[in-house]
Amino acid sequence: MTFGFRMTAIAAAVAAMVAAPVAAQEMTLKLGHLANEDNSWHKASVKFGEELSALTDGRIAVEVFPNESLGKEIDLINGMQLGTVDMTITGESLQNWAPMAALLAVPYAFQTIEDMDAFAAGPVGDDIKAQIVDKVQIRPIAYFARGARDLTSNRPITTPADLDGLKMRVPNVPLFVDVWKALGANPGPMAFSEVFTSLQNGTIEAQENPLALIRSASFYEVQSHVNLTDHVRSWIYLTIAESTWAKLSDADKDAVMEAAKRAQAYERELFEKSLADDRAFLESQGMTFVDVDAAAFQAAAKDAVLANVNDEIKPIVEELFAQ
Repeated sequence: MTFGFRMTAIAAAVAAMVAAPVAAQEMTLKLGHLANEDNSWHKASVKFGEELSALTDGRIAVEVFPNESLGKEIDLINGMQLGTVDMTITGESLQNWAPMAALLAVPYAFQTIEDMDAFAAGPVGDDIKAQIVDKVQIRPIAYFARGARDLTSNRPITTPADLDGLKMRVPNVPLFVDVWKALGANPGPMAFSEVFTSLQNGTIEAQENPLALIRSASFYEVQSHVNLTDHVRSWIYLTIAESTWAKLSDADKDAVMEAAKRAQAYERELFEKSLADDRAFLESQGMTFVDVDAAAFQAAAKDAVLANVNDEIKPIVEELFAQ
């Protein structure tokens, strides 16, 4: 009797396990971006997926595709609009549809990263996100900081007067060209792949980029100074397609936003550590860091910046310069 009772109890337990609801994976979100696996954006994307899976008991998974393996930035945005891609990381490129997205990368708009954070998380930041949802049909759910762009050279530069015709490379962005001309330099667009050799042979004397790129491109081998112009402080959004968002229950939308919040905090930790590590490395390679007269640079750049921004955001930029 005892043996029979035990067998019956075991059978009942097995039947109960089979009948119990088991959380099954219901949705896999495809998240493509341009960064490599070592980049903090990629690590934060993976973190987002881990957090979302945990918050939904494994019902929603995130598959991350780095290195443009799912497509280039504009291709991914188009794919999200068509419903073939769920998520990407994107920034001022969105101004092709939503003019307010140009505010993500305006030279001399923010003096500190705290100023940028307050703006991105404030009322105007909310307006930017709302316009992106409306015009692009993708939804920003978190934002990541980008390293401020700084000027490298072979002599210290502390004021715009020190530029005085300095031959320098800039990206092929009219706003950047006009701003550096206004500051007194002699800027010219050039492919990034050509910059090191051009600095080495003296075709150009300077270039501007975030510390991470100054390090990864080995510019410390051909430049002696990092002038802390911090002339562009910008951010970039982690986004989800509106068509994907609409498929989620309210509870799952809350989970997505909570996972995004955690990923944003994690990315900021990585970002701040990378800034400190990059500076320490560049100094160890002999580069000298130079503080500049930020107010003088901002004042000299103002008219060129305002001449290059669209009418919709010009009043906002004027207000930023007035602060």
